[in-house]
Amino acid sequence: MKQDVEGVIIRAWKNKSKNRVKTMLYKTRGIVISYIKYKESSIIVRIFTENFGMQSYIVNSVRSSAAKTKIGLFQPLTLLDLVLYNNRKKEINRISEIKCSFTFQTIPYNIRKSSIAMFLTELLYQVLKEEEENEQLFEFVHGSIMLFDEIEEDYENFHLQFLLSLSRFLGIRPESANVMMEEVGHQKKFDRIFSDQVNFMLQSKYGQAQKLSKAIRNEILTLILDYYRFHYDSIRELRSVQVLKEVLG
Repeated sequence: MKQDVEGVIIRAWKNKSKNRVKTMLYKTRGIVISYIKYKESSIIVRIFTENFGMQSYIVNSVRSSAAKTKIGLFQPLTLLDLVLYNNRKKEINRISEIKCSFTFQTIPYNIRKSSIAMFLTELLYQVLKEEEENEQLFEFVHGSIMLFDEIEEDYENFHLQFLLSLSRFLGIRPESANVMMEEVGHQKKFDRIFSDQVNFMLQSKYGQAQKLSKAIRNEILTLILDYYRFHYDSIRELRSVQVLKEVLG
């Protein structure tokens, strides 16, 4: 009988120790993707983290007037330094400490940039599903956001270049514009000028000047989104696309 009791105590202690390990605190960087309101004053925020991939966290009382953590920290693409709990068995964890790691100078105050940011977060929400570390992917997205905030001109095509570059880290990068158009059955697959414009973007860096008309920019965006949908069944209608097309002009 004594041995049975001791066995129960030992197993309980081991289980308690395992739970402590699973919910220990971790430091990591994060990129805000989106949030939804939860109850009266809380939110559930989706954050793409450096160490754990895409994760959800509940933040209590952030929408109250007396909140210590301000709701502004959870605007699209905000870059964060985090100390958080991580229990892989839980769908929603909690944040212990949070601070902004990079203060935006232009994105929140420029309607064109903020529209691009909303579009990118909506798409990233649908394609970044993995819940594991991907250092190269995180570094690419993190560095791209910082550069986007710093670019002062020739950023109207940023979202197009971002998505084409992102495709490489997702393992779906096309070899050429013709490959993209063949796969999705795009109507301009025999248009040499259009193909050259897309190929230029596949090879160019952010900010490299390429003046596009509104019609061509929107056509390229349609091609890229069709290409992503070809590889991701999870991509639904993106509500920000129409706003983006109108704002960029």
